[in-house]
Amino acid sequence: MVCNRGMAIVLGKPGVDALSEAVDALREWQYEGAPMQLHPGDLGWFWRFGAAATAAAVRTWSRDGQILAVGLLDGPTLLRLTTAPDAQRDRELAQQLVDDLTTPARGVLMEGRVYVEAPIGALVHDLLSEDGWNTDEPWTPLRRDLTGPVKDPGVRIELIGPEQAHVCTAVLQASFDGSTFTDEGWHAMAAGSPYADARCLVAYDDQDNAVAAVTVWSAGPGRPGLLEPMGVHREHRGQGYGTAITVAAAAALQDLGSSSAIVCTPSSNVGAVATYKSAGFQQLPERRDRYRDA
Repeated sequence: MVCNRGMAIVLGKPGVDALSEAVDALREWQYEGAPMQLHPGDLGWFWRFGAAATAAAVRTWSRDGQILAVGLLDGPTLLRLTTAPDAQRDRELAQQLVDDLTTPARGVLMEGRVYVEAPIGALVHDLLSEDGWNTDEPWTPLRRDLTGPVKDPGVRIELIGPEQAHVCTAVLQASFDGSTFTDEGWHAMAAGSPYADARCLVAYDDQDNAVAAVTVWSAGPGRPGLLEPMGVHREHRGQGYGTAITVAAAAALQDLGSSSAIVCTPSSNVGAVATYKSAGFQQLPERRDRYRDA
């Protein structure tokens, strides 16, 4: 329960030693039926840049020592933001967030065109709109329930550990144009605290070629787990490997105790949306980021 309204809300920039508090808060805020929001796995995936870089990208907003909101600067112009479930309509918090987001000197967002991602229904959306922020291109969240059985993916799936990290990074480099993911990045990611609840999987074809990869992030038993990232090698697309690795991802999250599997992709990426739906994911209402011009 959010209490002590009237006490000052403090913008924090946690160091490496305090990152676990932000991760724990995000873990606690995941629940079935929640709007798509920042997940501990998002911090885990960002950890590929190292613990220091992750700490430098995290912002927290607290009242009386209690974290009410966590943001991740996914680059200098995008803040991915979420709040405690019972603080989403907290006007004092929402107004403080808007003030900090629109004042470059606060060290959250730089000047120029900037973007904010926040859960659907959060009051901060309304206040940003009143402040003149526009809506950006739509994204499609998808969810798969994990209370029932998950079918066999139909291809060989390998769990990737440190000795096979290069296999995963090679597939992802061949899946995303301009990818900067490296073997060093994989090891940095795996050293982060969120990876204790994560698994990295690679799919192989019948000639032992690594064709697709995914990392899944649990937020703990009974909570939604996240797919981030999932990629199919550009030379092996159109053969069902995206569906296969996504089904394997769902099975891995189920083994970790997750209640559901969630993922979000640009609505313009119709191929990705179709792949997730073919793997048993249900399409949810679209969401849009807010942006402000210079």
